[in-house]
Amino acid sequence: MITGIFYSVVVPVFNSEKIVAVTAARILEFFDSRSLRCELILVNDGSKDGSWNEISSLARRNEKVVAINLLKNYGQHHANLCGFRASKGDYVITMDDDLQNPPEEIAKLVNAAQGNFDLVMARFETKQHSLVRRLGSRLVGRLNRKIFEVEEDLVLTNFQLIRRDVIDRICHDRSYSPYIPGLVLRYSSQRCNVLVRHEARAEGKGNYTLRKLLRLVANILFSQSSIPLRLGAAFGFVVSGGSVFLSLYFLVEALVNDATAPGWASLAVLLSFFNGVLILLLSVIGEYQIRILKEIGTIHSYEIKETVRL
Repeated sequence: MITGIFYSVVVPVFNSEKIVAVTAARILEFFDSRSLRCELILVNDGSKDGSWNEISSLARRNEKVVAINLLKNYGQHHANLCGFRASKGDYVITMDDDLQNPPEEIAKLVNAAQGNFDLVMARFETKQHSLVRRLGSRLVGRLNRKIFEVEEDLVLTNFQLIRRDVIDRICHDRSYSPYIPGLVLRYSSQRCNVLVRHEARAEGKGNYTLRKLLRLVANILFSQSSIPLRLGAAFGFVVSGGSVFLSLYFLVEALVNDATAPGWASLAVLLSFFNGVLILLLSVIGEYQIRILKEIGTIHSYEIKETVRL
């Protein structure tokens, strides 16, 4: 390891009152034991327990700790982005607050970065997440490969080391709904995985739910891609083509068999169906328009309530 490099560790904190102090202590111990310069940025993402009291107390006692209190719960990606903008390190490391990412494994990320990589992501030997989170990670991984053209063998995780130039590019991004994996992929070029341990959550239960998974998927689809718009357009095209063939059928039926088109009931059904398709397409377009307006009207996607540092 190169001792002259300055490292920033960004940790989003959410309802981790009982474990965040231990997490911080182990992170600092890792760097101190190797004589590496570092700062630890703990971002309280609207916790409802005493997490802010814990991390603000740490910041008042240790000059290496910076505690940031967000106005409310914005989500992990917003908290990470906030930490990026507050960081000063040559490299920034992101990790969870629950010790599922063992701080001692940071050494593997640091060593891998010496190979001129600007993004080093952990790849877990065996995941200790719940079934919902494992399935969600698989789904999100496929979306990332489709949208960001990720290398087939690259695994995306929240435990990663990012070089300063990539961080600077991310910090200049003004997305209303930031998606950190997408941003680091967009603004990096030399990427790799390194195999690390993944441990069970040391305290409490995870905050990853099916609702959060669906919200994340929607955010990726609408903020990072045009897939919903293309699917809606394709569906509308298929329905329009079907309506043309249906009209030709009724026309031929009337000319050949001297029959009339179906009655009002059939007509009402068809109109309802096509109107439903139009509403679907308008809803998809409207979702994009809402996000465009938010992008134009925002400066920061989060608000800071308080910052504590020595």
